[in-house]
Amino acid sequence: MSDKSIGVIGLGAMGRGMAASLRRAGWRVHVCDVRAEAAQAFAAEGGVACGSPAELAAQCEVIVSVVVNAAQTEAVLFGDGGAAVNMKPGSLFIMCSTVDPNWSVQLEARLAAQGVLYLDAPISGGAAKAASGEMTMMTAGTPAAYAKAGGALEAMAAKVYRLGERAGNGSKVKIINQLLAGVHIAAAAEAMALGLREGVKAEDLYDVITHSAGNSWMFENRMAHVLAGDYTPLSAVDIFVKDLGLVLDTARATKFPLPLSATAHQMFMQASTAGYAREDDAAVIKIFPGITLPPGAAGA
Repeated sequence: MSDKSIGVIGLGAMGRGMAASLRRAGWRVHVCDVRAEAAQAFAAEGGVACGSPAELAAQCEVIVSVVVNAAQTEAVLFGDGGAAVNMKPGSLFIMCSTVDPNWSVQLEARLAAQGVLYLDAPISGGAAKAASGEMTMMTAGTPAAYAKAGGALEAMAAKVYRLGERAGNGSKVKIINQLLAGVHIAAAAEAMALGLREGVKAEDLYDVITHSAGNSWMFENRMAHVLAGDYTPLSAVDIFVKDLGLVLDTARATKFPLPLSATAHQMFMQASTAGYAREDDAAVIKIFPGITLPPGAAGA
C-alpha cells in the first residue's frame, strides 16, 4: 500500500494521530493545516506537507477532514484554496467533525452533484486512541464510498461502525454520544464539587468513586484533571457548548424533550462565559461557588 496516497486536513489533537496511524499502515500521507508549522513537522517525520486543501486534493483521491465544525469543513471544501475545486469524480471526502446531521446529509448531496463520494464519519476516543489507531468511527455512506476508502478507516480506528447507506446516521449517533459525554462530565463535576464543599478530600472521593458503581469513564478521566489542577485543553469547554447545542437543536426540531442535556449545556455556557471557554472541559467544575479546588486549578 506504500504507493497509495491519502490526505488528512486538520492536524489537531485527533487529526495528527490519525495521520500517523495511516502512515504506519503504509499510506503515503499528505497533510494540510492552517498552522503551516504543524504540516511541516509531520512532513519531517515522513509525510508530505501541502500548502492548501486544493493542493492536497490535486494529489489525493481520498481526503480525511478532521476540523472542528461544519463551518471549517465548508471552508476546507469550498473556501479560498478549498479542496473541492481539485476533487475528481470518483474521489472520496471523509468528514470526521461533529456536525448537524441534516447538514451532513446536504453535504453528501452537494458533493454527489460533482461526482464526489462522501462518508459521514464522526470520531470518538480522544487523542491517545487516535494516535494508536484505536479510536471509534461512526460512519454512514454508500457502498461505493466504503469501497473507495479501502483500508483507511480500519487503519485509523479499532471500531468502524457502518450505520447506513447514506449520510446522517453517523452524525446522529455521534451527537447522542456527545449528549452522554457532556452530561457525564457535568454530573462528575457536580459530584466532585459537592464532595469538596462537604469537606471530603478530593483524592479520597476520586479513589472511592472510581472503584464504585457511581463511576463513569468521564468521571475517571476528567476528575483526574481536577485532582492535578491541570486544565490544559484536551477537549475544551466550548466544544461542549457547540456539541450539546447540536444535540438540543436536533431534538428541538421534533419537539423531543432533553432536560438533562439542556441543564448540562447551560453549565458549559456558564463556564464559557466565566472565562473558561478554552480550558479543558473539566473546568466546568469552576462554576460551583464556595469550594476550594486542588492546587493549580485557578490557572488556564
